[in-house]
Amino acid sequence: MLTTTAAILLLQSTAAQGSTPVPAPAPTRCDTEEYAAFDFWVGEWDVYPTGGENQVSESRIERLYNGCAIRENWKPRSGATGGSLSGYDPATGRWHQTWIGSAPGIVRFDGGPADGKMVLTGFWRGVGGPGVDGLIRMTYTPNEDGSVRQHGEISTDHGLNWANAFDFTYRPKKDSE
Repeated sequence: MLTTTAAILLLQSTAAQGSTPVPAPAPTRCDTEEYAAFDFWVGEWDVYPTGGENQVSESRIERLYNGCAIRENWKPRSGATGGSLSGYDPATGRWHQTWIGSAPGIVRFDGGPADGKMVLTGFWRGVGGPGVDGLIRMTYTPNEDGSVRQHGEISTDHGLNWANAFDFTYRPKKDSE
């Protein structure tokens, strides 16, 4: 009995050492039109108030993880830094973005393409000041000159009324043109 058990263990050990491992399946690529809907935002940017010439930030937007995600790194000249991770969910057909800044809290946005733009909306605690929560709707618009406009609107009455919150234009970095 002992000889049989030893032989089985020896065979198992030899088979494990000499066998060719089964290759892992190739990762799925996110290269469909739905995943490309936000690609116009990918790039190295100098950010200005729309219509203005005073640069307020730099931003690096990159496509990651086989094209399944878009990451932003927001580097303002003053104020809170932060970043976002965006991705398309094929199960829902919606885009999702999670914003995390250098101030406490996380904001989750949801939406998708509309008329050649990307529109994302999320609930932001304290966005209107202490105790004033609201919805933020961001509309990203690719412009003919290669820039991208990010127009933010705020609603403190559950989306009944909207007011301008911010309006930025992302211009390609001068040193990356």
